[in-house]
Amino acid sequence: MKNFFIGFVLASVLVSGGYWIISRHNTAQGSATSPKVQKYHCPMHPEFVSDKPGDCPICGMKLVPIESVASPDTAPKGEAAGQGNVIPPTKKQRKILYWTDAMNPGNRYDKPGKAPDGMDLVPVYEEESSGSAGPGVTGYAPIKIPAERLQMMGVTTEKAQVMDLDQSIRTVGTITADETRVSHIHTKFEGYIEQIFVNYVGQQVSKGQPIFSVYAPELVATQKEYILALQARDQWEKSGTGVRLQGIDLVEAARQRLALWDISPDQIARIEKGREPIRDLVVYSPVNGIVSAKTAVQGNKVMPSDTLYDITDLSSVWVLADLYEINVPFVKIGDPATISLSYDPGRVYKGRVSFINPSVDEKSRTVKVRIVLENHSGSLKPDMYADAVFGGQLGRGVAVPDSAVMGTGEREMVFIAKGDGLFEPREVKTGVKVRGFYEIKKGVMAGENVVIGANFLLDSESKLKAAISGAAK
Repeated sequence: MKNFFIGFVLASVLVSGGYWIISRHNTAQGSATSPKVQKYHCPMHPEFVSDKPGDCPICGMKLVPIESVASPDTAPKGEAAGQGNVIPPTKKQRKILYWTDAMNPGNRYDKPGKAPDGMDLVPVYEEESSGSAGPGVTGYAPIKIPAERLQMMGVTTEKAQVMDLDQSIRTVGTITADETRVSHIHTKFEGYIEQIFVNYVGQQVSKGQPIFSVYAPELVATQKEYILALQARDQWEKSGTGVRLQGIDLVEAARQRLALWDISPDQIARIEKGREPIRDLVVYSPVNGIVSAKTAVQGNKVMPSDTLYDITDLSSVWVLADLYEINVPFVKIGDPATISLSYDPGRVYKGRVSFINPSVDEKSRTVKVRIVLENHSGSLKPDMYADAVFGGQLGRGVAVPDSAVMGTGEREMVFIAKGDGLFEPREVKTGVKVRGFYEIKKGVMAGENVVIGANFLLDSESKLKAAISGAAK
C-alpha cells in the first residue's frame, strides 16, 4: 500500500511538469511568430509614415508614434485576428516617387531634407505624376488638399445657379440745357446799343419782352426809303394804272428789306402810320427762358456777327450720363431711364434715352448718353450732378459670384470643388456682370460648386503642381 501511494505521487509530478514544459514551449513559439512593429507619423500630414522618430520633412513637426501594428507577414489568422493590440490596416499609404525643391521643380531628390536654398523638399506622389493641366487650362493642374489644410486656408464654395439676368446699370451724369432750345440774339446790321432792358445772366425773360434798343444809321436810311415809297404810292394812285402798280412794287420792296432785317410787323406798321423813322429800334425776346449769356453793353458798337444774348428755355433739359464701354451694348435709344438728385433723394425723374455718342472718351473710356427730361417746375438746373439708372431684362442664365472668377489677362478661370478635397481649374467664358454675379456662357454647369474664397491660394498650389509635373516629364 505504501509503495502504491509513492508511485501515484511520482506520476502526478511527472504529468504536471510535462504540461508546464509544453505550455511554455507553445507560448514562446507563439510570441516568436508575432513580432510587433512600431511606426511614427506626422499629425498634420498623416500620409507620411516613418519607422523611427524624428521631424516631418513637409512641415517640420515632431513625428508621433502610431499604435503597434502586427507585421503583415506574421499577423495571426482566424479567431486570433484583431485581438489584443493588433490593428488591421485601414488606409492605403500614398507612394512617394521623389522629392523636389518648390522653387526649382527640376531638381529631384531620393529622400527628404533641405534644398540648397534652405526650403524643405516637397514630396511628389504617384497619383500626382500624371497630368499637368486641368481641362483646357494650360499651366494649371488639379490639386487635392487635406481637410485640415482646407480649414486653415479658409476655402469656401458656392453653387453655380440659374438666375434672372436683370441688368440695372447705374452711373452718374450732369444736367445740361437742351441745345435745341437755346436762342442766340444778335442784329443783322451795324449799330450802337442805346438802352439795356435785360441786365444780368440768369434773369427770366418772356417771349416778346424788350431786351435792348439799337441805333443803326443804315436802318434809319432804309426806313426813310420806305416812307418815300409810301408817299410816292399815294401820289401815283391818282395816275394811270401802270404808274400805280409801279408805286405798289416799290413799297413792297422797301417793306421786305425791313422784314429781312428782323423788323417786326408791328414796327413796320408804326412807321407806315406815323410816316416817321424809328431812331432807336427795340429788339424783343423770341422765346421764354433765362439769360444764359450776355455780352451787350450800353454804348457799344455791334456787328451782325456779335452774339449779344443767349436765352435758354429750361422747360426741357438733358442729362449727359457717362456709360462705360462694356455696358454700351445693353443701352438702346428709346430705353427708359430714371434720374435722382443728391439734394432731393426722395424724388425720381423719368426720361428716355434720345442719343448715344458715337465716340468714346479717350481718357475716361466712357460714352456719353443723353436722356431728355421734362422740367416745367424748374427744379432741374444746368450743371447739377445726377444719378442715372438704366434698366433692362436680359433673360436667364448660369451665374457665379464675381469673386469666383479669376482673370489672368489672357483668360478667365474658376476652381471647381469636386469633393474629398479635389479642386479642378477650369477656363470659363463670362458674359454680363449683374448684381455681383458673372454670367457664365461656357465652362460651368448649374449646380457645380465653385470656389469663392481663398481661390488665390488654390491658384498658387495648382501652378506649383503643374510646374512640378511638367518638370517630371
